[in-house]
Amino acid sequence: MARVVKPERKYDASRRQEQARETRLRIIRAAHRLFVEQGYGRTTMANIADAAGVSVESVYASFKNKATLLHRAWDITIGGDDEEIAFHDRPEVLAVRNEPDLATRFMLHARLSTQTARRMTPFIRAVQAAAGTEPAAAAMIEEINRQRLMGMTVMAAEAAKTGQLAVTEEECRDVIWAFTEGAMWHQMVNERGWSDDRFAEWLGTIWVRMLVAT
Repeated sequence: MARVVKPERKYDASRRQEQARETRLRIIRAAHRLFVEQGYGRTTMANIADAAGVSVESVYASFKNKATLLHRAWDITIGGDDEEIAFHDRPEVLAVRNEPDLATRFMLHARLSTQTARRMTPFIRAVQAAAGTEPAAAAMIEEINRQRLMGMTVMAAEAAKTGQLAVTEEECRDVIWAFTEGAMWHQMVNERGWSDDRFAEWLGTIWVRMLVAT
């Protein structure tokens, strides 16, 4: 009697890969929350594992050390997710960059900056608080500032190309870089009780008055 040979079933790894991605994201989000709530220095890998509902071994296997997790936590803080899309290529940022009227562009940019400040500022403040004693935190602040300056350099260069700037490209870069550090948003919104809408309108108006030719 001839033996019936069943077709070999191909192994589908997609589900396992998705589960691994979900676990990594859960670990990153747990680390982010703990860094903000209790500080980078006081957060241990064991704390992160407990918060994520995984073993400490899983955390180390995925990220090797806390400094790597700090960088990954910043990555998801920038965009709000773990998608591999550069910040300046995201739809909400492209909407600002593609606006032809510079005054309108700065008002849109101020609103976007306010939205990202709510997401980024708590994380930045937590890392700044640890920078004096934690080398990884100090290095992270340097990296954040470098990224911000690069981003504002792009925005200022594109503003200059419109021919509508009232100042030099370099001054435009420095002004929007200084206003988007997060400290001013924290002071006005968290300490003085402004709404995000009020802050965004105020910030955009300042930029238009300072930077746009009339």
